[in-house]
Formats: sequence, C-alpha cells, structure tokens
Amino acid sequence: MRVSFVSDRPDSGGVVVLPVFERLETFGGARNTVDALGDRFTQAARAANFTGRKGQGFDIYAPEGLQAARLCFAGCGDPDRFDVEIFAANATKSLLETRDPTLMFHLGGFGQSADSCARAAVGARLAAYRFDTHKTQLESEKRIAIKTIKIACDEPGKAQASYDNFHGPVCDGQIFARDLVNEPPNILFPKAYAERIKTLSSPGLTVEVLGEEKMTYLGMNALLGVGVGSERESQLVVMKWEGGKKDDRPVALIGKGVTFDTGGISLKPGANMWDMKGDMGGSAAVVGAMHALSARKAKANVIGIVGLVENMPDGKAQIPGDIVTSMSGQTIEVQNTDAEGRLVLADALHYAQAEYEPQAMINLATLTGAIIISLGHEYAGVFCNDDNLAKQIELASETSTEKSWRLPLAPEYDKLLDSPNADMKNIGGHAAGSITAAQFLQRFVKDTPWAHIDVAGTAMKNKRHDPRETTFGTGYGVRLLNHWIADNYER
Repeated sequence: MRVSFVSDRPDSGGVVVLPVFERLETFGGARNTVDALGDRFTQAARAANFTGRKGQGFDIYAPEGLQAARLCFAGCGDPDRFDVEIFAANATKSLLETRDPTLMFHLGGFGQSADSCARAAVGARLAAYRFDTHKTQLESEKRIAIKTIKIACDEPGKAQASYDNFHGPVCDGQIFARDLVNEPPNILFPKAYAERIKTLSSPGLTVEVLGEEKMTYLGMNALLGVGVGSERESQLVVMKWEGGKKDDRPVALIGKGVTFDTGGISLKPGANMWDMKGDMGGSAAVVGAMHALSARKAKANVIGIVGLVENMPDGKAQIPGDIVTSMSGQTIEVQNTDAEGRLVLADALHYAQAEYEPQAMINLATLTGAIIISLGHEYAGVFCNDDNLAKQIELASETSTEKSWRLPLAPEYDKLLDSPNADMKNIGGHAAGSITAAQFLQRFVKDTPWAHIDVAGTAMKNKRHDPRETTFGTGYGVRLLNHWIADNYER
C-alpha cells in the first residue's frame, strides 16, 4: 500500500474522508469543500441529521464541480479529544469494500502536527491489514481494492519525513509480526521461522542461527527440554543491529517463540488449542522490532534474541518431575510441561547477558493465562527489577498507544518457586501465576536492568474492538519497543 502526503485540495479524485467536529463549528480540512458544495452540504447534513457528533457520518457521491468520486464526512465530536490515528483506522475500516484504489484523508486546517499526520497513515494501514494468504477462493469484491493512501495536510514534506524515517518502518515491522503470529504451525515451525528471519538481513543487520548441536554445547538444557518431544529441531536466532556508537553496549530484546504449544505431557484441553499457534507472539514482537530498527536506521546498538521451539508430547518428551540444568548452572524441577515458555526464556536471558553484557534487556512472552485474568486483553503486564526502566516502559507505552501495566515482584512470591529436589520448580501454584512466572525469570537475571512483558492477552486476540486490530495476531510490542529505544538510546 503506497502512502504519500500532499497539500492538494480534496478534489483530486478517489474517495476523500473529511473530519467534521461537533456542532459543525469546526470543519478543519473540510472547510474548502463545504464552501464549494454550498447548499448541497447543508441539505445533505440536515437530511442525515448530522451534527458532527462522534460516530456520525454521511457521503456525497460524484459531487458536481469536484473530481472526488466520493466525499465522506465523518463526525469527530470534540476536537480536543480527536485521535487522528483511530479516526483514520475507523474510516478505513468502514471503506474497505470501496472499489476505488485511492483513499485520501484531508487533515489540513486544524493544527495536526506532521507526526500526527504520519500516524494517520499508520492507522489506515493497520485497519486495512488482512491475512488471507491461504485463501484460494476469496471473492473479488472481498479483496481490498485500496492501493494508495494520501494524507492532505499543512506540512506534507515534514509529515512524509516523519513517516519515512520512523512511523512507516515501525508499521512495516508490526505487520511483519502479525504475519508471523497468523501463520499456521505447519508453515511456521522453528526452522522455517528462522529462515524467515534470515530474509530480514540487510546492510547493518546480521542474523545468526544456533541449532541444537550448538545449544547443547552451551548447556541450554532448559530450552532444549521443551522441544525434545518434537520431530522439529529447536533454534535460537540472534539478530544484531549496530547503528549506535561503536563502544556503546547494546540493549537486548528477547522473545519467547513457541511455534505451537500442546502443553507437552501436561496436555492442554483440545478446545481452542489451535490458538496456540500464537504462542510465539513475544518473539514476533522482537523480530518485528528488529525489522523496524534496521529499516529506519536506528542510532542504537540492539541485540534481538528469540528461542524457537515446538512443545509436543511423545515418547521422548519431557515428563513432569524431570530435573534439567539450565545454561546458568541452576537446576529446575519441571513440575508442569505446559509452563514451558519460562524454560525457553531462562536460557535466552542468560545467553544474552553472558554473550553481550547489555545495558538493559526486555523480554516479551505470551507467558501466562493468568495475565488475562488480571488485565484482560487491553493491557500487557510489566514486571521489572529497575524503577527507571519501568518508568521508561510506561512512557513508551503511552507514546506508542500499546498499553501496559506494572505488577509487583517480591521475595514472598519468589519463595513459592522453591523445590526440595532442585534449585527451583517451574510453577508456583494457583495463586499469582503471572507474578511467579516473572519471579522464575528473574532468577536468571543478574544485575542488568530487566523487564518482562507478558503479552498473552495483547499479542493474540479472537475478539477485538480497536479498529487497528483486524486479525488474531496484533503485532503488539513492536511499537512499544521502538519508542523505548528511540526515547532512551538514540540521543
């Protein structure tokens, strides 16, 4: 989908969306068009009982004297509460079945910044996203005809630069992450996933894949134990972006990539198990973030690490009661094979610290169903050992609009992981399940500022109300991570 920013009047053809605010006192970019329409606008608005209230709208087709095929007047309510990205997403969603290939938003005339106009393009692109790769009989009228998004605004050059240099690449990364989460598990298994990551190699971005032989040599028995019941080999993929100063230590992004999770011997119920193709949503966010960082030439040094495994039950599979020795040397009693993501991350976290000595690290994982009980599908849960890092994530969350909420870590919870048979067990009981999972991960973190973000409720959704979220895979985390790095490591 091509995106451009222009200063044209909205009579240059295509479908034109014009925001109108409550009481018709503020037209913004619609002013010139309203004046050109004269009584036709007044009569149409009256017939539609249109007052500019949020959610209202009416269309004028083939308006005489204008080149536009269709004018869509969208009620936006209070101009002080106007969210340009959601506005563009809602409008795009409502116009997806239009047969016109050009969609224009006229945002000039009411003080929208170049950055916010760039975000309007992102809202439109995300709302237009579909995953129909595997559909062979999709009716032509259901195929999205929109090929071009135009944003008419006051400073098109600055808006284009904002889009090209930041928002566009980050949107590309989010869409790439959505594609990964939406792929079926017979297409996206660990080796296939690693191969897809390799396609991102570009000047400055390097990709290294560690197979089972290398991970066995390194002692990654926690990660390897998860995939031992699968016929498909586990992988650890390392992505390096070196856009910062040569001597700057990197930051590390680490993701759980369980390409399918049956639960192993601790088998999940059959109902809705198919959703477990999305149990690699944390890794998808990391891969999408690295894609965006390299595309926008981020001035920071960043390491992305994803552990890719398939958790299957067979005669070789890990058994409840097994004890494994992690790369850190700590032993783990595996009491539940369905608490597998933390085992993958345990070795990935240790590897990141041992190999790269990062300034800070954030891991993302669809780790616990308990986080959905706590926060639903609106907020991701944040667990952090450093107050400054936690504040950075909070601010990046607000800027990116990817919501998150900090939950506690405390010694009282940590004790729930103690085992008489090993250094720890991998579950802490029914109470505080998301917290004890985070406490488990913290045992593999040294003094590095670290945060764990549990995205089980936000990376994959079967029900959605945000117009930007159109499929099961949301790509949550790509924007948050990019804003965190841009705000704190790209001075």
